[in-house]
Amino acid sequence: MFENSPSKFIEDLLKIAKAAGAAILTVYESSKDVVYTKKDDNSPLTLADQAANEVICKGLELLSERYPIISEENKQVEYEERKSYERYWLVDPLDGTKEFIKRNGEFTVNIALVENGKSILGVVYAPVLDEMYYAVKGEGAFLLNDIGKIRLNALTYNKKESGLGIICSRSHLNEATQSFINDYKTPVLVSKGSSLKFLMLANAQAHVYPRIAPTMEWDTAAAQIILEEAGGKVVDFDTNLPLEYNKENLLNPFFIATAHEMKVEEKA
Repeated sequence: MFENSPSKFIEDLLKIAKAAGAAILTVYESSKDVVYTKKDDNSPLTLADQAANEVICKGLELLSERYPIISEENKQVEYEERKSYERYWLVDPLDGTKEFIKRNGEFTVNIALVENGKSILGVVYAPVLDEMYYAVKGEGAFLLNDIGKIRLNALTYNKKESGLGIICSRSHLNEATQSFINDYKTPVLVSKGSSLKFLMLANAQAHVYPRIAPTMEWDTAAAQIILEEAGGKVVDFDTNLPLEYNKENLLNPFFIATAHEMKVEEKA
């Protein structure tokens, strides 16, 4: 175990995320048409992804303590090497590249610190909104915006309530997700891109986010700890256990992210 709290990194990480966001906005605002290529998995890659990744990796390497970095835009380290990592940075320099290309502003910078398979620190920055979210395990979750510093507290709810806010991905509303939604009474569906979906839960703007579609570990780690520290959770769709990181396969299982769900006893 590590003796020092990771909270000592927060001030530097906020600056790194902000700088990465500025690099993204430089590309975003330079042209009406975003130029991109396709990666091996057919997902898009822009100059903004690459610029933000460079800013983040350089910034992390200058911190007082250096840990390995796993980033979506870096060449991936083989499992035989990374399985021994006790602490490492898990980075998605531009989460929501499809939203970036669509120019709807719903994209984020994501930096997480993972310790022994658990996310223990997360910073998520939304450049267009100029909103900075962060959390450290056991120390609460916070939003920094033009109002100031706000402590985040997820809504409390029970599944039997009507009108619950259910967040759906703009790009991944499939049959399985629709079937999940059908179990709720007159749900209010909300569309949102990138890790902003988790932050809506953390910031008391919705109740449930089912993700029955592929995601990678870097898509969720930073936002997961923020939601958990706000009182919510992110669990495997099948096992109901919290998502874990640095698996041999970096693909996440399907999951459900929720605000603070209260279990209601069935009446006889």
